[in-house]
Amino acid sequence: MSPKKGPKSEEPDGPMPLGLMKEDELLAEYAEQRDPQVREELVRRFLPFARSLALRYRGASEPPDDLIQVASVGLVNALDRYDPERGTPFMAFAAPTIMGELKRHFRDRVWTVRVPRGLHDRMANVESATADLTRDLQRSPSIPEIAERLDIDELEVLEVLEAGNNRRPVSLDQPSGAGEEPDESTPSDWVGEEDPGFELIEGRVALEEAIPHLDERERLVLRLRFAEDMTQSQIAERIGHSQMHVSRILRRTLKRVRERIEEEPEDG
Repeated sequence: MSPKKGPKSEEPDGPMPLGLMKEDELLAEYAEQRDPQVREELVRRFLPFARSLALRYRGASEPPDDLIQVASVGLVNALDRYDPERGTPFMAFAAPTIMGELKRHFRDRVWTVRVPRGLHDRMANVESATADLTRDLQRSPSIPEIAERLDIDELEVLEVLEAGNNRRPVSLDQPSGAGEEPDESTPSDWVGEEDPGFELIEGRVALEEAIPHLDERERLVLRLRFAEDMTQSQIAERIGHSQMHVSRILRRTLKRVRERIEEEPEDG
């Protein structure tokens, strides 16, 4: 009778499934092996983070799906450049890379306002320095820190940032504001309408210059007729004259005003 065999010791059937590995383990393995399947798993895990960065630009004219695709490219670039041995958390490292990819997308494909070549080059330098400093400092760098890194004046950094903020015009039909309770108004609501009385300003000024040359009764009749909108009969009753006499005063006064206005260019 053959002896009984003891129970088999359980041995692992193979490597641990990627889905069960921790992110730090996956990052370390990808940095060493560059396995496309590991990268795919990492992209799946960090894609919500990249999407959240992309949706910061949801108020822009670009479709959200396009922004997420650009952010995904930035995520892959960050994975390819990440070195776990430096000790920097991956998301802190990846955020500037993803944001830089989004900004380049707007700069190269969306922004319509062109700037001088020299300023364009400085914008790229400032963006690169900002990304590097953000990664190194674990926070957004200040203007002096960017200027020191690039060895340029702080005013140049401000000029670059201002140019970057104004390289793309805002649509007059785009709702302003964002968030849970966005402002439904659009920039077109802020644009003033043409004042229908604007073209009358010059004539009004000339009239004001002509009126002081009238006597007191003539000014009174003009005010009652055109400012208080009284009829000639009402004016006649008010000043104690006939309606015919008021009519003659008005005709004579308006003629003098017209003559005075027509003389103004020659006097000037």
